[in-house]
Amino acid sequence: MDIPALNSLTAQVLWAGFILSMIFGAIAQRTHFCTMGAVSDIVNMGDWTRMRMWGMAIGVAMIGFFTMAAAGVIDPAKTLYASNRFIWLSALVGGAMFGFGMVLASGCGSKTLVRIGGGSLKSVVVFAVMGIAAFATLKGITAVVRVATVDKVAIDFTANATLPNWVAGAIGISPAAAGIGLAILIGLGLIVWALFGEDFRRFDNLLAGLGIGAVVAAMWWVSGRLGYVAEHPETLQEAFLATNSGRAEALSFVSPVAYTVDWLMFFSDKSKVLTLGIVSVFGVIAGSAVYAGLSRNFRWEGFRDAEDTANHLVGATLMGVGGVCAMGCTVGQGLSGISTLSLTSFVALAAILAGCVAGLKYQVWRLERSA
Repeated sequence: MDIPALNSLTAQVLWAGFILSMIFGAIAQRTHFCTMGAVSDIVNMGDWTRMRMWGMAIGVAMIGFFTMAAAGVIDPAKTLYASNRFIWLSALVGGAMFGFGMVLASGCGSKTLVRIGGGSLKSVVVFAVMGIAAFATLKGITAVVRVATVDKVAIDFTANATLPNWVAGAIGISPAAAGIGLAILIGLGLIVWALFGEDFRRFDNLLAGLGIGAVVAAMWWVSGRLGYVAEHPETLQEAFLATNSGRAEALSFVSPVAYTVDWLMFFSDKSKVLTLGIVSVFGVIAGSAVYAGLSRNFRWEGFRDAEDTANHLVGATLMGVGGVCAMGCTVGQGLSGISTLSLTSFVALAAILAGCVAGLKYQVWRLERSA
């Protein structure tokens, strides 16, 4: 493959990622798909509808990922979440920070982008602060702290730390067979669980579960298949085009927000190029804005008072630092990572949910104290 053909393929990857992210943003805007909202509905009202949306999305993404893996379309060992290091403490601490922070910031990274598309000015502030905090944790002052503390605590395995590899070793089958078997068992189980929910089988709920899950699976194809080059003409090594990690990626909204802020600040620097993560940030905002405009739901929104501002600033900082430590957010680990059955993703997701519940309890305590 020559350089012009490579550039053309890179453009295709970026446009595909942008379009899929627009679809994600439009669906999330229409259906109010939100992890924090799902947990809040359960804690405050006992309503599991939005959690069933999320469960169905996980199931669809998981089945899609391992079906492509079984067909040889993508390689699970070459994804961002495939690693011999089980960074359980980073996932635990970072996930809890992120979960608590998203409550203070009125939503996770993806919800922040959706809210920006719907006219939320305070979400623009959350976006900027989260991006700066995340970039500092990737390469700056908090990165030094991260590397010197939580990243040092890990368990090293001889193979990738994923559930299929564990099962394959335990019962003596191939990781590929274990992967598709577990995907059908867990993924289909989540879909069936969602469908059996009272009043769940409505268009918007099904659109959220099926649509979001399909977008995540499609992003795996874009990154892991369409953007895969067996031999890059300049390095003569395999490459995954337009990715920040150099590996197959799907949707995530913490590090990509950091790279977006970096790209905007150093736009004239030719070394700063668009990636799938960056275009996905713009795509979600654009998709949300288009749907909000067409449905006449676009509304300008600002901070209520100084306390509201402070909560969002603290929450955004916690999401930026925690999301990088945990290697993802409610979408990055809770959908994309979990779809690969990574052990780190399971820990990160559990910690995010626990942090979210703690954040909601804190808000109730604060309200009761002020009353």
